Amino acid sequence: MKIKKGDTVKIINGKDRGKKGKVTQVLVSHGKIVVENINTMIKNVRPKKSGEKGEKVEYSSPLDVSNVMIICPKCSKAVKIGHKALEKEKIRICKKCKGQI
Repeated sequence: MKIKKGDTVKIINGKDRGKKGKVTQVLVSHGKIVVENINTMIKNVRPKKSGEKGEKVEYSSPLDVSNVMIICPKCSKAVKIGHKALEKEKIRICKKCKGQI
């Protein structure tokens, strides 16, 4: 997967189109990511003990990776990611400015 935890991404499709956020979790097996304060859902939680009240919990739901583009830290634009092989490691590069991500 080309997107990693801690990357800044821009949403290009869906109800939050145009918003930017930081990746908090990557679900590789499902091909999804969780972005901070994006795609928020409300979940009703039942009371656990008698006498308590139920509550509403707001959480960020996972997005498909194809609906986001990474933001290059150098040119600060939404870009595609390329790879470049160095000695024993692969680095991610920006397709526009050729800088390392």
